[in-house]
Amino acid sequence: MDDMTPRQIVEALDRYVVGQDDAKRAVAVAIRNRWRRSKLPDELRREVTPRNIILSGPTGVGKTEVARRLAQLVHAPFVKVEATKFTEVGYHGRDVESIVRDLADRAFQVVKQEQAQVVADKAQTLASWRLVDLLMPDPGVEAPAPPRDLDRHDAADTPDPAAERRARARQRMREQIESGKLDDREVELSVTRKPATGGLLAQMGVDQVDPDLVAMFERMAPEKKQRKRVRVAEARRILIEEETEKLLDEERLASDAVDRAEQSGIVFLDEIDKVAAPASGSGGRSGPDVSRQGVQRDLLPIVEGATVSTRYGPVRTDHVLFIAAGAFHTAKVTDLMPELQGRFPIRVELTPLTRDDLLRVLTEPRNALTRQQAALLDAEGLDVVFEDAAVEAMAELAAQANAKLENIGARRLITIVERVFEEVGFDAPDRVARGERKLSVTAEMVREKVGPIVGDADAARFVL
Repeated sequence: MDDMTPRQIVEALDRYVVGQDDAKRAVAVAIRNRWRRSKLPDELRREVTPRNIILSGPTGVGKTEVARRLAQLVHAPFVKVEATKFTEVGYHGRDVESIVRDLADRAFQVVKQEQAQVVADKAQTLASWRLVDLLMPDPGVEAPAPPRDLDRHDAADTPDPAAERRARARQRMREQIESGKLDDREVELSVTRKPATGGLLAQMGVDQVDPDLVAMFERMAPEKKQRKRVRVAEARRILIEEETEKLLDEERLASDAVDRAEQSGIVFLDEIDKVAAPASGSGGRSGPDVSRQGVQRDLLPIVEGATVSTRYGPVRTDHVLFIAAGAFHTAKVTDLMPELQGRFPIRVELTPLTRDDLLRVLTEPRNALTRQQAALLDAEGLDVVFEDAAVEAMAELAAQANAKLENIGARRLITIVERVFEEVGFDAPDRVARGERKLSVTAEMVREKVGPIVGDADAARFVL
């Protein structure tokens, strides 16, 4: 991030998200402000808080994709949560503090992966030597004692031909192991496994269990050792994992994870509009609206800045970046509590996708649906080529379906593409077996598969 300007961040997001320049610019500036904040004096740095963002717009226009790609771009701890999964304290459901615990878990994973890369070479070397010991066990024969009339220094320097031959043989075996020449050989090793405590904690409601109690359960769980025969390639992978664990300092990882979560964490609050609408029913809250206002009240201190206990230590949320998103079909941003609104000073409205936007979604991104479908069928040996007119027809039909039915944005394209390839996906192995190794997708083929359904409103409602 030290070298990425807001413009470069936007350009990187353009590779995956079509349009929505305002949203990209807003998140790019928010991320760059984090780097700017890190350059400030300590006293001023503590006073600079994140500029949280609310993204509003219909479903399928790229709200989640912008946040997800941004987190991947900056290698920041990122969690996506749905506001509808949480309930007011006292009701059955997830506690909002679990957001911060999830963020701390993700930060620990990020830090651990980074440190594992640092010690990767050493761990691989140690694992290779352990495999050498398993494949060429030490005979355990002690070297003969040197004659008494020899000087100790001279005796120590006297070469041992047998030891030298053995050292050379071990070195050759290590090279063969690392080059993969011995991958198919089998070796017996002892594997240490720690039983998962997730089942027990899930029954207790892990979100409601104190993090210290969770850590205690994990420490108390006895390790189980099991001997089994595996191929050398698998054994090396297992041993590398074990050696990596030994080389990592858990306490330092936990401390770094807390710092990373506090300073670089990103929380994406999706479906925030579902807790914005006023409660329904007479005489107060009822039914599915039982705790909408309560969820907002519980979210408020987390967004404002609170300290939450996690298994890695207390995490403060003062400088966590919160990005909220919602369609806001039946509610408005102003339906949120004024205090919560004030904690999201930046509001960006994403625009619905037009026919031209849908065409770009099918062709421009690196993960475009057309490329995904072609790659899937290429695995069968079928070469798929899309004619320009065919791609335009898919975009046009998706736009028509969005106009007639609910506008679900780019997600409609998934249905269109799957409908076009429904029969081809089933028959692909048979086609290749008959020698048909190329398929040209034409506009006529697209309209034949999808056109009649789009034209029939009743059928489209159930199929598309």
